[in-house]
Amino acid sequence: MSLPASITPELLARLTGMVVSTSGRSVPVLEVYTGESFVDLPQSSPEDVVTAYAEARKAQAVWASWPLNRRIDVMKRFHELLLQDNLVVTDLMQAETGKARRMAFEETCDVVMTTSHYIKAAPRILKEKKHGGVVPIVSTSTEVRVAKGVVGLISPWNFPFATSLSDAMPALIAGNGIVLKPDNKSTLNVAYGVELLYRAGLPAGLVQIVCGEGPDIGPTIVENADYVMFTGSTATGRVIGSLAGQNLVGCTLELGGKNPLIVLDDADLDEVIPGAIMATFLNAGQACMHIERIYVPESRRAEFTRRFVQAAQDIDLGATYDFSPMMGSLVSVAQKDRVESHVDDAVAKGATVLTGGKARPDLGPAFFEPTVLTDVTPDMIHATMETFGPVTTIYGYTDLEDAIRRANDTDYGLNASVWGKDVSRAEAVGRRIEAGNININDGLACSYASKKSTSGGFKTSGVGSRHGDAGMLKYTDVQNVAVLKKQVLSNPPDTDWNAQVEKTVKGLRFMRKLGIR
Repeated sequence: MSLPASITPELLARLTGMVVSTSGRSVPVLEVYTGESFVDLPQSSPEDVVTAYAEARKAQAVWASWPLNRRIDVMKRFHELLLQDNLVVTDLMQAETGKARRMAFEETCDVVMTTSHYIKAAPRILKEKKHGGVVPIVSTSTEVRVAKGVVGLISPWNFPFATSLSDAMPALIAGNGIVLKPDNKSTLNVAYGVELLYRAGLPAGLVQIVCGEGPDIGPTIVENADYVMFTGSTATGRVIGSLAGQNLVGCTLELGGKNPLIVLDDADLDEVIPGAIMATFLNAGQACMHIERIYVPESRRAEFTRRFVQAAQDIDLGATYDFSPMMGSLVSVAQKDRVESHVDDAVAKGATVLTGGKARPDLGPAFFEPTVLTDVTPDMIHATMETFGPVTTIYGYTDLEDAIRRANDTDYGLNASVWGKDVSRAEAVGRRIEAGNININDGLACSYASKKSTSGGFKTSGVGSRHGDAGMLKYTDVQNVAVLKKQVLSNPPDTDWNAQVEKTVKGLRFMRKLGIR
């Protein structure tokens, strides 16, 4: 095993020391390319989680008292520190998750972009909004945004840095504290990001890191949170949503997808092929928004399939800490086995493997080839379940209405992609897909990277959203401060209520005509 020079014993000791843990338990962190352990990660107990919340609440009281511009100044410094140290994050992320260096670097850029957006947008989003009150002129009502308190943030291993730091950013700027549980397989790169936040001036204790398996500490995280942000599987999302509901706290759940791509008959395949390849195989297919179903007109199916398969075969796989490979490893042997089982099930039931379909132990223990299937039928696991790996299926269609119906024939609704030269027509098709993110002539980045707009899922792909104004407002409560300058709402004891009713009706009708109310 040869880790990048930036990953020193001193760095590893610092990062593992950030985990709140008194349990004495730990799990090994594996370098995915070799399967060898390079550090032990402390594990937190439920009692450690309670301690983490207590410490975060102390710091949050201080942080929330700071003026917004002072909190934003911290994030400006963090933004610059991340730009300076992004390759250290990249090294850690590659070692922990096995992803290609290109993808790891781009993931750090997501946090940079999100931070920059909310630095600019927060003063407008959080600004107090004054309205006319119940009685014109003599009363007002002001919406004041107040931080929720301490947010429980549970992030996954596939995009650990982005889903941890990008989701934390609006919560922190709004004045909240964070108790953060990254996945055990991807904690170190996240911890480095938290360290950068502290170097930028975050109050000590404001972001607490806890580690452990979901069933062990997940319930305690939710039970002590003032809001929950979760990214992961739909099955786990149901459990977390139920726990949050029992505790009467809000939550955002960004869950799974079985995302379709529709090629229209006028699409330019010179653009579609590289775009579809990226949307399918980025991060070795370990992305909630990646494409697992491709629908192509029968008249163009042969050409599309030939070119798409060739492009998949041309993808460079590699276990290296440089930018040459396009695709890296799956995150673990267990994930490789899951992907392989979906492909084997499809083949056993009659599917055709056009390319790939095999593990690559010559490259590393968790590598799997880019895989393209056809002849996939509804009884196959891959047809309906999220495979979450470098596997997609090509389907033909003769009727566009049927393609749209089939694209919508899923319990999921996270992302969809439509390609065509006639952009208006492609957009019209896209708007008919039941998904929270619709990308026209792009696979997924165009919608996800648009930080000014919200991003979420339909159906079982999630509840709530991230990004945009909603991505910050969800971390706040609204305080309604109503002011009555002169007491005109009370009626004297001798009020003639028949006359009062007539007077009130006339007043309400008059205000409606004037547009006052």
